Amino acid sequence: MIITDRMKIYPISIEKLKEIVENEKNEILKLAYQEMLEGCIKNPENYIWYTLWFMELKDSANEIVGSLSFKGISENGIVEIGYGINDGYENKGYTTEAVGAVVKWAAKQPNVKQIEAEAEESNPASIRVLEKCNFIPNGEMGEEGIRFVWKE
Repeated sequence: MIITDRMKIYPISIEKLKEIVENEKNEILKLAYQEMLEGCIKNPENYIWYTLWFMELKDSANEIVGSLSFKGISENGIVEIGYGINDGYENKGYTTEAVGAVVKWAAKQPNVKQIEAEAEESNPASIRVLEKCNFIPNGEMGEEGIRFVWKE
């Protein structure tokens, strides 16, 4: 668990992720969560690199403001972070706070050599989060937009 000024950020269990997959109504999200679950099942010893991480307010009863995840860890130590904020919690700095804390945590993990992210050009809020968290564009385009790399 990672603690910030306002949040507890933690990876959810494989069992909880199974529940989320089963209950998700949005087909696109359901597919994404299913891919995460498959990664968790194939890599149980490293499941934290495949599961959802919840962003929960510290001073509340399980109030989840958003989530983030990594898209696995490559053989050469590259992890890619993705994130989302729930409706009603936008523009409060939660995403920047969470991404910043989790990236610093990930950078200290022994197998992690590089942290990357992608953001759509049409999503300036996501780009701002990455810039505030010391990500810089690497000049490439990925499936989901501009690719960024974290610089300590």
